[in-house]
Amino acid sequence: MTKADLVERVTESIARTAGPMISKKDCARVVDAFLEAIKEALKDQHNIEVRGFVTFKIRRRKTRMARNPRTGDPVEVAARPVPVFKPSKELRALVADEPFEAEAAGSDGSDD
Repeated sequence: MTKADLVERVTESIARTAGPMISKKDCARVVDAFLEAIKEALKDQHNIEVRGFVTFKIRRRKTRMARNPRTGDPVEVAARPVPVFKPSKELRALVADEPFEAEAAGSDGSDD
């Protein structure tokens, strides 16, 4: 799905539930603003949590030794922050086509 497809679906969803209140152009601006807000927050090293959907975090990768694939020489890869995506339990269940129970989501399954 492309960003244009996403804009199309969001526009259709709004039209079904609330009537044709928003144009595709305005919806595209909203989608762009949402994605830009996520990028800016990650750039500023902030975590983003959208309950029931996803958590975006910044994880710090440690310095490590790697190999140049062309020459085989060892190369030090510097420590750096990387964005990570963690889907919610609800989203994982949806993708796996399994039922999601809100009560069970709060427990980790261990009764010890």
